[in-house]
Amino acid sequence: MPQSSAQVTAAEISRIAGVTRATVSNWRRRHEDFPEPSGGTESSPLYDLESVRAWLASRGHASAASPSEELRTVLRLHARSGGGTSENLPLLVLAAAGRSPEELTAATRLPDPDLAARARQDAASAAEAVPAAGAVRFEAGDAAVLRALYACVRDEGGQAALGVLAERELEDSAASGAYRTPAPLADLLARLVPGSPARVLDPACGSGTLLAAAARRGARELYGQDTLGVQARRSAVSLMLAAPEAAVTVRAADSLRADAFPDLLADAVLCNPPYGVRDWGHDELAYDPRWAYGVPARAESELAWVQHALAHLAPGGHAVLLLPPATAGRASGRRVRAELVRGGALRAVIALPAGASVPLHVGLQVWVLQRPEPGGPERKSVLFVDAAADAATAAGRGGTAATARTRGGSRSASLDWEGITARALGAWRAFTQSPDTFEGVPGVAHAVGVVDLLDDVVDLTPARLVRASRAGIDPARLSAEADAARRGLVEAARSLARTAGHGVWSAAGAAAREWRTATAADLARGGALTLLRTQPDSVRARAQAAGGGTGGGGRPGARAVLTGSDIATGSGPTGDPAGLYDDAAPVVAVGDVLVRAVASADGPMARVAGEEDAGALLGHQVHLFRPDPARLDAWFLAGFLGAEENIAGASTGSTALTVSPGRLRVPLLPLEEQRRYGEAFRHVHELRAAARRASRLAEETARLLTGGLTGGQLLPSRDAAPRPSRGDSSP
Repeated sequence: MPQSSAQVTAAEISRIAGVTRATVSNWRRRHEDFPEPSGGTESSPLYDLESVRAWLASRGHASAASPSEELRTVLRLHARSGGGTSENLPLLVLAAAGRSPEELTAATRLPDPDLAARARQDAASAAEAVPAAGAVRFEAGDAAVLRALYACVRDEGGQAALGVLAERELEDSAASGAYRTPAPLADLLARLVPGSPARVLDPACGSGTLLAAAARRGARELYGQDTLGVQARRSAVSLMLAAPEAAVTVRAADSLRADAFPDLLADAVLCNPPYGVRDWGHDELAYDPRWAYGVPARAESELAWVQHALAHLAPGGHAVLLLPPATAGRASGRRVRAELVRGGALRAVIALPAGASVPLHVGLQVWVLQRPEPGGPERKSVLFVDAAADAATAAGRGGTAATARTRGGSRSASLDWEGITARALGAWRAFTQSPDTFEGVPGVAHAVGVVDLLDDVVDLTPARLVRASRAGIDPARLSAEADAARRGLVEAARSLARTAGHGVWSAAGAAAREWRTATAADLARGGALTLLRTQPDSVRARAQAAGGGTGGGGRPGARAVLTGSDIATGSGPTGDPAGLYDDAAPVVAVGDVLVRAVASADGPMARVAGEEDAGALLGHQVHLFRPDPARLDAWFLAGFLGAEENIAGASTGSTALTVSPGRLRVPLLPLEEQRRYGEAFRHVHELRAAARRASRLAEETARLLTGGLTGGQLLPSRDAAPRPSRGDSSP
């Protein structure tokens, strides 16, 4: 029987062709030979992929899809034809990542039977390293998938190919509740472990984000376990790619019911366990020796994970877990919480703002625990940090923003990860250096004595315990801060009003203007601009392996790394240069156009580099467009590259939308007209910056005033006349 072709939506056609969705709609209306829908509904039609490709080719539209998008499309086509190779593909990613680009190119040119034989040989060589891997079976009919995978690994690296496979595998397994821990949060959890632990365990490792963060901190033995075989395979391959020098051991099983490492005592345990699971094994594990602090109630699976982590620690070792806030105060967990506090195992509880990780609407908490050492020091207090109390949105603070997406597409707020990390680590390190003399930070951090915590409730909620410490704030200092913030707000409001009052547009007339455009890739080929991006880790690793080098730190003299978050928040470069290599990261120059590599609606997607950006290293999640000033105006380029429809048409992916820079389109206009548009876009940029500053100062002023009035440091002015109530009829 002939193989059936995959069906694609209009949005997918726009990505393949490198145009906007509006252009696809125009094609459907204006061209009678455009392929008819082959499925779907009247409002959401589906089109035969091969028919669409043939139609595009007949009009000279080469595919603009990135290698990862090509892999994603070929996988869909293969699945509809009854192919079933996905289980073994992660093995092939691992093997292919160790090959040179020349070897991978040669593999893609092999005849179908020879390609299948080569893939079987490559995948079999990596089978022992990946948990729950079945027998390797590749046939000639799988050649299209194998070629696309080899090409994706060659051009975008193993992690990109692995991400595409993970999307497909999780959909095929109907798995739910599997989400990636955001990178800045994973780094925070890893940094809360003192020192550099060599042996680290994550008993609910998911995709391996926390173990990868531990590897960046120097861990050399990484142990992971996950209930989902899909996640375990992905985690194993991802860690071997990200930390090739570490010994990686990952198992697929339920850690609570079937512990794969019963005798392991690790230096540290990092974990983001599943929340709210009632069927975690309460009945069959009632007499388990891990419950040294009490048998967790049926509704307290999180406290089972806490004790599982402690049981796997060497004496003195630390565990850091991400938990829902209910764990700190739920009545059913009171006895276990009391024993954790009384026994000295609980060292700190840190509250995070909502949006830090899934579920995005809940402010999660970080629990830091330490396994008591025989004869060790008595622990008289527990640290509580409310990192959410003073956390501003990225638009307000101008710090590093991290945006997370759920599968449903809803986005978290942009968070000031730099500020959150500084507050949490600063308080934790000061507390560990001298717990008995730790003075705390009013409204942010407070050490509470063990005796004071052991009441009838044993409520360990940081916000409640930290707020009780506000009495130590000096009234005069708070009044001065509030007054300075108020004066700044008044000036910012005036500046915003001046900027907003200046018009830079006029109506286009009866119909919107239509553009004749070119892709950024075409402009680069014509010499109008240069497209630069920092090499991914996998490319650097191959280069080092070929040259025998070990790489180095950041480029000497660079202030910092310019990240995608800096573009979204309008801040200067804030990234850490430690992870970039001297020959891998381009240096930003004044007039460069910077575009975020991951699409989101949280802040602008593009900006023009100014003096504050010059000399910074280009971060991994940023595309750099360097225009020829004699042919392209920088602000004109930034305005059109960052436009919402342009970004949507050049983005691929389902969970995270990745921008393909070469597919972004730019109108072809004379330089003088470009400059008029550029001036308008520059004004829009200034308007956004003024609004961001006014919003930040308004929030800061309101926070200081509210805290001072409720804390007793500030008093209402006697000169202020009270406002009449709604029902007051007096004159």
